[in-house]
Amino acid sequence: MHSPLALVRDPSADLDALPRAAEPFDALEHLVGVNLARLRAERQLSLDALARASGVSRAMLAQIESARSVPSIKVLCKVAAALKVSVAAFLRRHATNGFEHLPAERSTRVVSANGRYSARPLYPDAEPAAAEFHELRIAPLHTEAGTRRAPGTTVNLVVSEGTLEVSVHDQRQLLATGDAIVFDADQPHSLRNPGDTEARAFRVTLNAETPPRWDVPAQHEARHEARHATPRETAPV
Repeated sequence: MHSPLALVRDPSADLDALPRAAEPFDALEHLVGVNLARLRAERQLSLDALARASGVSRAMLAQIESARSVPSIKVLCKVAAALKVSVAAFLRRHATNGFEHLPAERSTRVVSANGRYSARPLYPDAEPAAAEFHELRIAPLHTEAGTRRAPGTTVNLVVSEGTLEVSVHDQRQLLATGDAIVFDADQPHSLRNPGDTEARAFRVTLNAETPPRWDVPAQHEARHEARHATPRETAPV
């Protein structure tokens, strides 16, 4: 039985946590520059000091910080090693130090209309993610229909408390505490708590890397088929 979902947000939650629109590729220079400047300032390093520690010239570091140059991977690796951070720290908006604390009291929860199912994201949701991590809570005897995702999307679910029955198409699998299951999320699926106490689970969703072939707009498909169609023979008049 599927129940509509409602978004429940702590009123004190930061509005910056809301999803942002995709930015043009030109913003890459600015993003790397801002992160480098912040990381350097937090460590109280001058450009000269960072240049000596990283082996990257002061002029190059200044160009990166001012968004006048996008560094190569080799240069980023040198600077990251000197700052003792991951290279990915230069490309993140949500965490310039390589980590982000997500307080439980400020978390966003998605709750069903009847309150018998909830999902809490355990990852920064301000940007699209290749992997999603959620904590699920399912009330006793409740069934929650899963949302079908794009082909190529995989779900890995582990039960942390109670029992859960996972249905994928016509197949059912009962999971006890500690049991895990992996399935393709483009199939019809649902979760049911057959017990008399609340069940909890953790779900990792690995999103498809590329759009499926059949998501190409119909108009484009029609043009493609027309170009590759075999000419038809016409009957003599």
